[in-house]
Amino acid sequence: MKETDREAVATAVQRVAGMLQRPDQLDKVEQYRRREARKKASVEARLKAAIQSQLDGVRTGLSQLHNALNDVKDIQQSLADVSKDWRQSINTIESLKDVKDAVVQHSQLAAAVENLKNIFSVPEIVRETQDLIEQGALLQAHRKLMDLECSRDGLMYEQYRMDSGNTRDMTLIHGYFGSTQGLSDELAKQLWMVLQRSLVTVRRDPTLLVSVVRIIEREEKIDRRILDRKKQTGFVPPGRPKNWKEKMFTILERTVTTRIEGTQADTRESDKMWLVRHLEIIRKYVLDDLIVAKNLMVQCFPPHYEIFKNLLNMYHQALSTRMQDLASEDLEANEIVSLLTWVLNTYTSTEMMRNVELAPEVDVGTLEPLLSPHVVSELLDTYMSTLTSNIIAWLRKALETDKKDWVKETEPEADQDGYYQTTLPAIVFQMFEQNLQVAAQISEDLKTKVLVLCLQQMNSFLSRYKDEAQLYKEEHLRNRQHPHCYVQYMIAIINNCQTFKESIVSLKRKYLKNEAEEGVSPSQPSMDGILDAIAKEGCGGLLEEVFLDLEQHLNELMTKKWLLGSNAVDIICVTVEDYFNDFAKIKKPYKKRMTAEAHRRVVVEYLRAVMQKRISFRSPEERKEGAEKMVREAEQLRFLFRKLASVSVAQGFGEGVDGYCDTIVAVAEVIKLTDPSLLYLEVSTLVSKYPDIRDDHIGALLAVRGDASRDMKQTIMETLEQGPAQASPSYVPLFKDIVVPSLNVAKLLK
Repeated sequence: MKETDREAVATAVQRVAGMLQRPDQLDKVEQYRRREARKKASVEARLKAAIQSQLDGVRTGLSQLHNALNDVKDIQQSLADVSKDWRQSINTIESLKDVKDAVVQHSQLAAAVENLKNIFSVPEIVRETQDLIEQGALLQAHRKLMDLECSRDGLMYEQYRMDSGNTRDMTLIHGYFGSTQGLSDELAKQLWMVLQRSLVTVRRDPTLLVSVVRIIEREEKIDRRILDRKKQTGFVPPGRPKNWKEKMFTILERTVTTRIEGTQADTRESDKMWLVRHLEIIRKYVLDDLIVAKNLMVQCFPPHYEIFKNLLNMYHQALSTRMQDLASEDLEANEIVSLLTWVLNTYTSTEMMRNVELAPEVDVGTLEPLLSPHVVSELLDTYMSTLTSNIIAWLRKALETDKKDWVKETEPEADQDGYYQTTLPAIVFQMFEQNLQVAAQISEDLKTKVLVLCLQQMNSFLSRYKDEAQLYKEEHLRNRQHPHCYVQYMIAIINNCQTFKESIVSLKRKYLKNEAEEGVSPSQPSMDGILDAIAKEGCGGLLEEVFLDLEQHLNELMTKKWLLGSNAVDIICVTVEDYFNDFAKIKKPYKKRMTAEAHRRVVVEYLRAVMQKRISFRSPEERKEGAEKMVREAEQLRFLFRKLASVSVAQGFGEGVDGYCDTIVAVAEVIKLTDPSLLYLEVSTLVSKYPDIRDDHIGALLAVRGDASRDMKQTIMETLEQGPAQASPSYVPLFKDIVVPSLNVAKLLK
């Protein structure tokens, strides 16, 4: 206590010191005293109340403990009295055993008396029930069957209560009511028959279906009651539980499966369209059945049966199983397409599960896929593999058919613009279109894959097409009399290249959302290159044909005969123009390129004739005459190719063609020059304009002039070698392919 007092005094001193830290606070000492007095009185009041509360609680607890002790004593006394009475009544209970047995026997006899009428009338009830079942009066039949089962079950239950181990009496009762189980099975058979035809019955006689459902519902209630009693007594009558509701759904499921499988009326051997027909029948049947179930059957079943939901699941599962079976068969490519189109598109479309008559009960988003992604992937792989083989075979066959046309005696057909063509591009791209349209029905992804496949095979096909066109040209060159329409069909082959280009672009534009899709865009430059190569070789082959006919006349150029008055260039112009009348059937831009190439080659051949040193002019007069003839012939060629180029200009090509003939004029100017001292300047001008001209070309040109000394030639050559001219980017070489033969004195003197 002393320690506590000291702590209290110390705390009080500390508080007072905290209150009186400034002189002005001394005026408030009385106020502080009153406040502390109030706090002290409040604390004391709370302490007194708490102590009083504790005392009241202790007092109450002691009172309750005292009462509990008295109660325990009373209970102990009562238990002692009960124990005493129980010991005294043991002998009395044993003496009442006979009474107990009499009560049990009385209960059994009472049950027997109660069911006595039914027991004696069992055979009659059995016959009546059988008649009612045969007449289709299922509700009345079931009522009598329930009476029979109730009598049997009541007797067996009483026997079970009396002596559960007495199997003889139980067997006797069961045997007496033996027909009951047969009636139950017969009635069930009738119920299942009605359920199997439920979709027809609900439209013709919905009352019958309602009766079946009522019977099943009664049996379900009896099953539940018996199972509840089993928990209490352990007794279960024979044939219970019947589980007719569960069996009902099993029957419906089996019926749905049979209906789906039974729609296949044809096989591949009897009808190529068997699968399409089979799937269409399934679609129609399933849609009709579900509409009937939604609108009619739900009215015949209790809501908790969820009959439409269950039927929908049954149909979906049966369809999934059927689709799996079909997918496991060895399907052809068109059959795979039909199956996948039906599974992935038709099934979830408005033609089936999205039909307005099924909304809103059917939510397509909640339905599982009919085929697993793995099976779909396998089918697509099989389809792509088969399609690849088919496309390769189709393309090969199309090319073989086209090759047969190349050797015909009749000209190829022309399009609406008059350009020669064959049917090959139309056949190829019609085949591609058909396969892409089919793939688009399945999915965008498959459509893209098929397009990639088509373009890949097109690449390979164009390589074969190029080889066949080359062989066609080579065979003709071995025997130019055959085929009869070689030129026309080669023009058609060239035109096909442009058609192929346009068709490829059109195909990609139509079936590709994004041009940059992987595996597609890179194929375009490759195919364009092959097509350009085919067209270039074709144009080269046609020009080869032209120059084979011109060879004899080209050989006359720059000879003595030519100088004396040959009409070789006239014949060349007529021949070229005649050929180009046929070449007018070539499509742009190949016509333009071919005209320019023909112009270039004629000029090159003319220059080659100069460089062949077939003639050496002996006098200024001869040089002048020869040069002027060259200029006239250059103008003649210029006029010809301007005329041919005007057709190209009319078709949209405006590129000039005069530059090539200027080369002949420039060479003629070198030959015509009368002052040898200016020869170097003239040759320098020629070299600056045509950078690909070589020393041997200059040497041959000077040899044709016939008046250049060895020193002059050497001076010109050495000077020209010091500063070779640079070619402009647009310059087209003319001299690089011209080979100058070695000097032949005898030939020069000719």
